[in-house]
Amino acid sequence: MALQLAGKHIVLGLSGGIACYKAAELTRELAKAGATVQVVMTAGAEAFITAVTLQALSNRPVYTSQWDAREANNMAHINLSREADAILIAPASADFMAKLVHGRADDLLSLMCLARPMERVPLLVAPAMNREMWSHPATQRNVAQLVADGVSVLGPGAGDQACGEVGDGRMLEPEALRDELIAFFQPKLLAGQRVLITAGPTFEAIDPVRGITNHSSGKMGFAIARAAQEAGAEVTLVAGPVHLPTPRHVRLINVQSAQQMHDAVLPQAAAHDVFIATAAVADWRPVNTQTHKVKKDASGQVPAFEMTENPDILAAVASLPNRPYCVGFAAESHDLLHHTSEKRVRKNVPLLVGNIGPATFGQDTNALLLVDELGHRELPQADKLSLARELVREIAQRLHNANNDKT
Repeated sequence: MALQLAGKHIVLGLSGGIACYKAAELTRELAKAGATVQVVMTAGAEAFITAVTLQALSNRPVYTSQWDAREANNMAHINLSREADAILIAPASADFMAKLVHGRADDLLSLMCLARPMERVPLLVAPAMNREMWSHPATQRNVAQLVADGVSVLGPGAGDQACGEVGDGRMLEPEALRDELIAFFQPKLLAGQRVLITAGPTFEAIDPVRGITNHSSGKMGFAIARAAQEAGAEVTLVAGPVHLPTPRHVRLINVQSAQQMHDAVLPQAAAHDVFIATAAVADWRPVNTQTHKVKKDASGQVPAFEMTENPDILAAVASLPNRPYCVGFAAESHDLLHHTSEKRVRKNVPLLVGNIGPATFGQDTNALLLVDELGHRELPQADKLSLARELVREIAQRLHNANNDKT
């Protein structure tokens, strides 16, 4: 996968809290994603983790004092903020967030946040505190004010806390914060749009232990859901049986069969702006599901199952009076352009995305063929998230063009 933070310079600020131990892994994750990381610590943070550790992981000197003489002009709070593409405070304690709200600047980190050029250096905070501190009205007022001031608040998460209590207030895990930062820098091409996506296989039960399915892992659909959310969309993902983490801020609806997927999608489709049918839906299902396991006997006879056709979810959405912009997927084994073109016309959708099923099912990479009424375009082999972001750009451009045509 590409270095998704390549070229970004991140100032990582640490305020005091036990979650400082996660900052070491966060520094490492940001660096692995291609970012340069400049760590700035408060005195409270130094009580939990050493500057030596963070210097080793960031490969840069760590700043802890506004009086640091290493800067030629002795203005670290100015110089560090001017170099940053973003400032991320992780962990952000209740006390430090209160400082930000009131514009207090009695240490290097708070000085730097106050002195940053707000129009080009965004500030993100990852709260970390006890659940009672998080839910306190004063903290909630401060969070609301930070958001009103243009600060992005990441989290917090919920779960076990160092104090032994359980609830909201945990700092997000390093991988989640890395992904939040990556998403923050993605162009918001679908801001204000509602996107409905299907992903994964379906499972058509024969009896309580057997069924008809396929090799789809759902990775492409989940990547598209993440890319659409990164682009600013409100995303609902209807997924068959898969084993994948749900992308952050995406609403997930789990289903098993094609009929269940149809019943989950159709009532919602008209309320969405875009429908992306990525799921590899089974074409047929047994007419009758056996109540008990079909047993093999000594006769040598193979059981016969009467089959019926599953509902065509994409065609059903495309035929709605107020249909969303519909994007279909075709998983083929050969003659990709021919079958994808034919399917696009038959389904009556503006964009059909073709791929070779056996070459992509379960894999982390893919190659896509985009087919519309004007022709086709290939997206060469790449990781699925990169392809998903490119597809989102294509969809956003087509929505923009369609809206311009209406005006």
